[in-house]
Amino acid sequence: MVTVTGYREVEKTNGETFISLELSGGLELVQSQTTGNFYATVRKVRIPSTFDETVAEMMIGQQIEGSIERVTVEPYNYVNKTTGEVMTLQHSYVYRPKGSISTIGETRVQEMA
Repeated sequence: MVTVTGYREVEKTNGETFISLELSGGLELVQSQTTGNFYATVRKVRIPSTFDETVAEMMIGQQIEGSIERVTVEPYNYVNKTTGEVMTLQHSYVYRPKGSISTIGETRVQEMA
């Protein structure tokens, strides 16, 4: 299960706008490859919707079946806002509806900050 935790209006290159929903997965512990320390995190992804802002606001807190999965992508840079460290990441997150082989959305770590 994932939870709708937010939304934002996104402008397309042609100037049109649409509402993107933010989906969050459950709590997980991840071990830093640099320090070896564990930290708590939640996977997040944004997916397009046909909703207006009023409906998107009503969807916050709704749970839907499926999972947020980590996928390999072309390397990109991410700046840790706390430490200023620049890291090269090669993963992104996608939403997979329950029982589907298809995925929706792709969210790089820097886009969720």
